[in-house]
Amino acid sequence: MEYTCLGQTGMKVSRICLGCMSYGDPQWRPWVLDEAAAQPFFQRAVESGINFFDTADMYSLGVSEEITGRALREYANLEECVVATKVFNKMAEGPNMQGLSRKHIQQGCEASLRRLGVDAIDLYYVHRFDPHTPIEEMVAGLDLLVQQGKVRYLGASSTAAWKFAQALSRADAGGRARFVAMQNHYNLIYREEEREMIPLCEAENVAVIPWSPLARGLLAGTRTKIDDTSATTRAESDDFALRLYDHPGDWDIVAAVCRLATQRGVHPAQIALAWLLSQPAVTAPIVGATKLDHLDTAIGSLEVSLAPEEIESLEAPYQPHAVRGFD
Repeated sequence: MEYTCLGQTGMKVSRICLGCMSYGDPQWRPWVLDEAAAQPFFQRAVESGINFFDTADMYSLGVSEEITGRALREYANLEECVVATKVFNKMAEGPNMQGLSRKHIQQGCEASLRRLGVDAIDLYYVHRFDPHTPIEEMVAGLDLLVQQGKVRYLGASSTAAWKFAQALSRADAGGRARFVAMQNHYNLIYREEEREMIPLCEAENVAVIPWSPLARGLLAGTRTKIDDTSATTRAESDDFALRLYDHPGDWDIVAAVCRLATQRGVHPAQIALAWLLSQPAVTAPIVGATKLDHLDTAIGSLEVSLAPEEIESLEAPYQPHAVRGFD
Protein backbone atom coordinates (compact mmCIF):
# COMPACT_ATOMS: atom_id res chain seq x y z
CA MET A 1 0.00 0.00 0.00
CA GLU A 2 1.07 3.57 -0.65
CA TYR A 3 0.29 6.51 1.64
CA THR A 4 0.19 10.26 1.23
CA CYS A 5 -0.73 13.32 3.25
CA LEU A 6 -4.34 14.48 3.14
CA GLY A 7 -3.97 17.83 1.42
CA GLN A 8 -1.99 20.32 3.48
CA THR A 9 -2.43 18.30 6.68
CA GLY A 10 0.10 15.93 8.18
CA MET A 11 -2.41 13.08 8.39
CA LYS A 12 -1.43 10.09 6.22
CA VAL A 13 -4.05 8.20 4.24
CA SER A 14 -3.82 5.15 2.00
CA ARG A 15 -4.06 5.91 -1.72
CA ILE A 16 -7.12 3.67 -1.94
CA CYS A 17 -10.10 4.59 0.23
CA LEU A 18 -12.69 1.90 0.98
CA GLY A 19 -16.17 3.24 0.35
CA CYS A 20 -18.60 1.78 2.89
CA MET A 21 -21.93 2.64 1.29
CA SER A 22 -22.07 -1.00 0.15
CA TYR A 23 -22.25 -2.22 3.77
CA GLY A 24 -25.37 -1.74 5.83
CA ASP A 25 -29.02 -2.73 5.47
CA PRO A 26 -30.14 -4.52 2.28
CA GLN A 27 -33.62 -3.09 2.82
CA TRP A 28 -32.16 0.37 2.12
CA ARG A 29 -30.73 -0.74 -1.24
CA PRO A 30 -30.93 -4.33 -2.57
CA TRP A 31 -27.21 -4.44 -3.46
CA VAL A 32 -26.05 -3.51 0.05
CA LEU A 33 -24.31 -6.27 2.05
CA ASP A 34 -25.37 -6.96 5.62
CA GLU A 35 -22.90 -6.98 8.49
CA ALA A 36 -21.87 -10.62 8.23
CA ALA A 37 -21.22 -10.33 4.50
CA ALA A 38 -19.35 -7.03 4.96
CA GLN A 39 -16.81 -8.28 7.51
CA PRO A 40 -14.41 -9.93 5.00
CA PHE A 41 -14.08 -6.66 3.08
CA PHE A 42 -12.90 -4.74 6.12
CA GLN A 43 -10.54 -7.55 7.05
CA ARG A 44 -9.07 -7.70 3.54
CA ALA A 45 -8.75 -3.91 3.38
CA VAL A 46 -6.90 -3.71 6.69
CA GLU A 47 -4.64 -6.63 5.81
CA SER A 48 -3.80 -4.88 2.54
CA GLY A 49 -2.79 -1.68 4.31
CA ILE A 50 -5.88 0.45 3.67
CA ASN A 51 -6.36 2.86 6.55
CA PHE A 52 -8.88 5.25 4.92
CA PHE A 53 -12.59 4.43 5.22
CA ASP A 54 -15.50 6.51 3.94
CA THR A 55 -19.13 6.32 5.03
CA ALA A 56 -22.04 8.73 5.64
CA ASP A 57 -24.93 9.10 8.03
CA MET A 58 -27.45 8.57 5.21
CA TYR A 59 -25.97 5.24 4.05
CA SER A 60 -28.53 2.69 5.22
CA LEU A 61 -29.73 5.51 7.52
CA GLY A 62 -26.88 5.03 9.96
CA VAL A 63 -26.38 1.28 9.74
CA SER A 64 -23.29 1.68 7.53
CA GLU A 65 -21.65 3.79 10.23
CA GLU A 66 -22.48 1.18 12.87
CA ILE A 67 -21.04 -1.67 10.79
CA THR A 68 -17.96 0.37 9.87
CA GLY A 69 -17.23 1.24 13.48
CA ARG A 70 -17.62 -2.31 14.73
CA ALA A 71 -15.56 -3.79 11.89
CA LEU A 72 -12.66 -1.39 12.41
CA ARG A 73 -12.61 -2.08 16.14
CA GLU A 74 -12.47 -5.79 15.29
CA TYR A 75 -9.84 -5.79 12.54
CA ALA A 76 -7.85 -2.59 12.79
CA ASN A 77 -6.07 -0.24 15.15
CA LEU A 78 -8.53 2.65 15.30
CA GLU A 79 -5.75 5.08 16.17
CA GLU A 80 -4.18 4.33 12.78
CA CYS A 81 -7.44 4.53 10.82
CA VAL A 82 -8.79 7.62 9.09
CA VAL A 83 -12.58 7.42 9.31
CA ALA A 84 -14.66 9.79 7.22
CA THR A 85 -18.40 10.36 7.39
CA LYS A 86 -20.85 12.99 6.20
CA VAL A 87 -23.79 15.19 7.16
CA PHE A 88 -26.54 16.97 5.19
CA ASN A 89 -29.05 14.44 3.84
CA LYS A 90 -32.41 13.65 5.36
CA MET A 91 -32.20 11.19 8.23
CA ALA A 92 -35.82 11.16 9.43
CA GLU A 93 -39.07 13.03 9.13
CA GLY A 94 -39.07 16.58 10.46
CA PRO A 95 -37.79 19.94 9.22
CA ASN A 96 -34.56 19.84 11.25
CA MET A 97 -33.47 16.31 10.36
CA GLN A 98 -31.44 17.43 7.35
CA GLY A 99 -29.39 20.33 6.06
CA LEU A 100 -26.42 22.25 7.44
CA SER A 101 -27.89 24.42 10.14
CA ARG A 102 -25.81 24.68 13.30
CA LYS A 103 -28.47 22.54 14.97
CA HIS A 104 -28.37 19.69 12.45
CA ILE A 105 -24.58 19.77 12.08
CA GLN A 106 -24.17 19.43 15.85
CA GLN A 107 -26.83 16.76 16.29
CA GLY A 108 -25.74 14.90 13.16
CA CYS A 109 -22.15 14.75 14.33
CA GLU A 110 -23.10 13.51 17.79
CA ALA A 111 -25.30 10.80 16.26
CA SER A 112 -22.49 9.70 13.93
CA LEU A 113 -20.05 9.54 16.83
CA ARG A 114 -22.41 7.22 18.71
CA ARG A 115 -22.96 4.97 15.71
CA LEU A 116 -19.26 4.77 14.82
CA GLY A 117 -18.30 4.28 18.46
CA VAL A 118 -15.44 6.79 18.32
CA ASP A 119 -14.52 9.89 20.30
CA ALA A 120 -13.76 11.99 17.22
CA ILE A 121 -14.42 11.82 13.49
CA ASP A 122 -11.19 12.10 11.53
CA LEU A 123 -12.71 13.68 8.41
CA TYR A 124 -16.21 15.17 8.49
CA TYR A 125 -17.74 16.08 5.13
CA VAL A 126 -20.73 18.20 4.25
CA HIS A 127 -22.39 15.80 1.82
CA ARG A 128 -23.76 18.66 -0.27
CA PHE A 129 -24.05 22.41 0.32
CA ASP A 130 -27.33 23.55 1.84
CA PRO A 131 -29.09 26.31 -0.16
CA HIS A 132 -31.16 27.24 2.90
CA THR A 133 -28.29 27.79 5.35
CA PRO A 134 -25.94 30.81 5.16
CA ILE A 135 -22.34 29.80 4.53
CA GLU A 136 -21.29 31.71 7.66
CA GLU A 137 -23.55 29.52 9.80
CA MET A 138 -22.27 26.32 8.19
CA VAL A 139 -18.63 27.36 8.62
CA ALA A 140 -19.18 28.39 12.24
CA GLY A 141 -21.05 25.20 13.06
CA LEU A 142 -18.31 23.02 11.61
CA ASP A 143 -15.57 25.03 13.32
CA LEU A 144 -17.31 24.51 16.67
CA LEU A 145 -17.09 20.74 16.20
CA VAL A 146 -13.34 21.04 15.60
CA GLN A 147 -12.89 23.26 18.66
CA GLN A 148 -14.87 20.77 20.75
CA GLY A 149 -12.61 17.93 19.61
CA LYS A 150 -15.47 16.02 18.00
CA VAL A 151 -14.00 16.41 14.50
CA ARG A 152 -10.36 16.55 13.42
CA TYR A 153 -10.59 17.71 9.79
CA LEU A 154 -13.31 19.04 7.51
CA GLY A 155 -14.24 18.13 3.96
CA ALA A 156 -16.91 18.95 1.40
CA SER A 157 -18.50 16.97 -1.41
CA SER A 158 -19.70 17.88 -4.90
CA THR A 159 -20.59 21.53 -5.36
CA ALA A 160 -19.78 24.46 -7.62
CA ALA A 161 -16.21 25.74 -7.37
CA TRP A 162 -17.37 29.26 -6.58
CA LYS A 163 -19.35 28.01 -3.58
CA PHE A 164 -16.39 26.03 -2.32
CA ALA A 165 -14.11 29.04 -2.78
CA GLN A 166 -16.60 31.16 -0.85
CA ALA A 167 -16.60 28.69 2.04
CA LEU A 168 -12.79 28.60 2.14
CA SER A 169 -12.68 32.39 2.13
CA ARG A 170 -15.24 32.72 4.93
CA ALA A 171 -13.31 30.24 7.06
CA ASP A 172 -10.02 32.06 6.50
CA ALA A 173 -11.54 35.47 7.17
CA GLY A 174 -13.00 34.29 10.48
CA GLY A 175 -9.95 32.33 11.58
CA ARG A 176 -12.01 29.15 11.53
CA ALA A 177 -11.19 25.58 10.51
CA ARG A 178 -11.20 25.26 6.72
CA PHE A 179 -12.00 22.40 4.39
CA VAL A 180 -8.97 20.21 3.63
CA ALA A 181 -10.63 17.73 1.25
CA MET A 182 -13.04 17.79 -1.68
CA GLN A 183 -14.92 14.57 -2.47
CA ASN A 184 -16.09 15.13 -6.01
CA HIS A 185 -17.38 13.32 -9.09
CA TYR A 186 -14.29 12.64 -11.18
CA ASN A 187 -13.25 9.84 -13.50
CA LEU A 188 -12.14 9.27 -17.11
CA ILE A 189 -15.72 9.59 -18.37
CA TYR A 190 -16.57 12.72 -16.36
CA ARG A 191 -13.78 15.31 -16.24
CA GLU A 192 -15.65 18.60 -15.97
CA GLU A 193 -14.06 19.06 -12.53
CA GLU A 194 -10.82 19.85 -14.35
CA ARG A 195 -12.24 23.20 -15.46
CA GLU A 196 -12.52 24.94 -12.08
CA MET A 197 -12.74 22.67 -9.02
CA ILE A 198 -9.48 20.79 -9.40
CA PRO A 199 -7.39 23.90 -10.18
CA LEU A 200 -8.97 25.50 -7.10
CA CYS A 201 -8.08 22.49 -4.96
CA GLU A 202 -4.50 22.50 -6.27
CA ALA A 203 -4.14 26.22 -5.52
CA GLU A 204 -5.58 25.82 -2.02
CA ASN A 205 -3.78 22.53 -1.20
CA VAL A 206 -7.09 20.71 -0.82
CA ALA A 207 -7.07 16.92 -1.26
CA VAL A 208 -9.20 15.54 -4.10
CA ILE A 209 -11.02 12.32 -3.14
CA PRO A 210 -13.02 11.20 -6.20
CA TRP A 211 -16.27 9.30 -5.88
CA SER A 212 -17.51 6.95 -8.60
CA PRO A 213 -13.96 6.46 -9.93
CA LEU A 214 -15.17 3.63 -12.18
CA ALA A 215 -18.24 5.50 -13.44
CA ARG A 216 -20.76 3.10 -11.91
CA GLY A 217 -18.92 0.13 -13.38
CA LEU A 218 -18.67 1.41 -16.95
CA LEU A 219 -14.88 1.74 -16.67
CA ALA A 220 -14.64 -1.74 -15.18
CA GLY A 221 -16.22 -3.20 -18.30
CA THR A 222 -19.19 -4.59 -16.40
CA ARG A 223 -21.82 -2.86 -18.54
CA THR A 224 -22.29 -2.85 -22.28
CA LYS A 225 -24.78 -0.01 -22.09
CA ILE A 226 -25.79 2.36 -19.31
CA ASP A 227 -29.31 0.92 -18.94
CA ASP A 228 -28.06 -2.67 -18.82
CA THR A 229 -29.77 -3.69 -15.58
CA SER A 230 -28.54 -7.27 -15.82
CA ALA A 231 -24.87 -6.36 -15.45
CA THR A 232 -24.78 -6.37 -11.64
CA THR A 233 -27.17 -6.40 -8.71
CA ARG A 234 -26.53 -2.70 -8.22
CA ALA A 235 -27.29 -1.95 -11.87
CA GLU A 236 -30.79 -3.34 -11.41
CA SER A 237 -31.75 -0.36 -9.24
CA ASP A 238 -29.10 2.26 -10.05
CA ASP A 239 -31.24 5.07 -11.44
CA PHE A 240 -28.54 7.58 -10.49
CA ALA A 241 -26.22 6.14 -13.14
CA LEU A 242 -28.74 7.03 -15.81
CA ARG A 243 -28.54 10.67 -14.73
CA LEU A 244 -24.73 10.69 -14.68
CA TYR A 245 -23.69 8.91 -17.84
CA ASP A 246 -25.77 9.45 -20.95
CA HIS A 247 -23.26 10.99 -23.39
CA PRO A 248 -22.80 8.91 -26.56
CA GLY A 249 -19.06 9.56 -26.47
CA ASP A 250 -18.72 7.81 -23.10
CA TRP A 251 -18.39 4.46 -24.83
CA ASP A 252 -15.38 5.63 -26.83
CA ILE A 253 -13.61 6.15 -23.51
CA VAL A 254 -14.69 2.74 -22.23
CA ALA A 255 -13.33 1.21 -25.43
CA ALA A 256 -9.99 3.00 -25.00
CA VAL A 257 -9.72 1.71 -21.43
CA CYS A 258 -10.51 -1.85 -22.48
CA ARG A 259 -8.02 -1.74 -25.36
CA LEU A 260 -5.21 -0.59 -23.12
CA ALA A 261 -6.16 -3.13 -20.44
CA THR A 262 -5.92 -5.91 -23.02
CA GLN A 263 -2.54 -4.64 -24.20
CA ARG A 264 -1.22 -4.44 -20.64
CA GLY A 265 -2.82 -7.70 -19.49
CA VAL A 266 -4.62 -6.08 -16.57
CA HIS A 267 -8.23 -5.43 -15.60
CA PRO A 268 -9.93 -2.36 -17.14
CA ALA A 269 -10.69 -1.09 -13.64
CA GLN A 270 -6.98 -0.99 -12.89
CA ILE A 271 -6.34 1.17 -15.94
CA ALA A 272 -9.12 3.60 -14.93
CA LEU A 273 -7.88 3.80 -11.34
CA ALA A 274 -4.24 4.11 -12.41
CA TRP A 275 -5.23 7.11 -14.52
CA LEU A 276 -6.87 8.76 -11.53
CA LEU A 277 -3.91 8.01 -9.30
CA SER A 278 -1.62 9.63 -11.89
CA GLN A 279 -3.45 12.96 -11.58
CA PRO A 280 -1.41 15.28 -9.31
CA ALA A 281 -4.41 16.61 -7.41
CA VAL A 282 -5.90 13.20 -6.59
CA THR A 283 -5.15 11.84 -3.13
CA ALA A 284 -7.25 8.66 -3.05
CA PRO A 285 -10.24 7.46 -5.08
CA ILE A 286 -13.11 5.96 -3.10
CA VAL A 287 -13.63 2.35 -4.14
CA GLY A 288 -16.78 0.43 -3.30
CA ALA A 289 -16.74 -3.36 -3.45
CA THR A 290 -19.34 -6.08 -3.05
CA LYS A 291 -16.99 -8.83 -4.27
CA LEU A 292 -13.57 -9.44 -2.78
CA ASP A 293 -11.92 -9.67 -6.17
CA HIS A 294 -13.17 -6.14 -6.91
CA LEU A 295 -11.29 -4.91 -3.86
CA ASP A 296 -8.17 -6.86 -4.81
CA THR A 297 -8.35 -5.42 -8.34
CA ALA A 298 -8.54 -1.88 -6.97
CA ILE A 299 -5.57 -2.42 -4.68
CA GLY A 300 -3.64 -3.88 -7.63
CA SER A 301 -4.09 -0.64 -9.55
CA LEU A 302 -1.32 0.87 -7.42
CA GLU A 303 1.13 -1.36 -9.29
CA VAL A 304 0.02 -0.07 -12.71
CA SER A 305 2.07 2.86 -13.99
CA LEU A 306 0.87 4.56 -17.16
CA ALA A 307 3.23 6.02 -19.76
CA PRO A 308 2.49 9.55 -21.09
CA GLU A 309 1.35 8.16 -24.44
CA GLU A 310 -1.02 5.74 -22.68
CA ILE A 311 -2.54 8.58 -20.68
CA GLU A 312 -2.96 10.54 -23.89
CA SER A 313 -4.79 7.63 -25.53
CA LEU A 314 -7.20 7.42 -22.59
CA GLU A 315 -7.92 11.15 -22.52
CA ALA A 316 -8.20 11.74 -26.27
CA PRO A 317 -11.82 10.54 -26.77
CA TYR A 318 -13.22 12.87 -24.08
CA GLN A 319 -15.97 15.32 -25.04
CA PRO A 320 -17.44 18.06 -22.81
CA HIS A 321 -20.30 17.01 -20.59
CA ALA A 322 -23.10 18.78 -18.80
CA VAL A 323 -22.36 19.28 -15.10
CA ARG A 324 -23.44 16.17 -13.20
CA GLY A 325 -23.24 14.91 -9.64
CA PHE A 326 -24.21 17.94 -7.56
CA ASP A 327 -27.68 16.57 -6.74
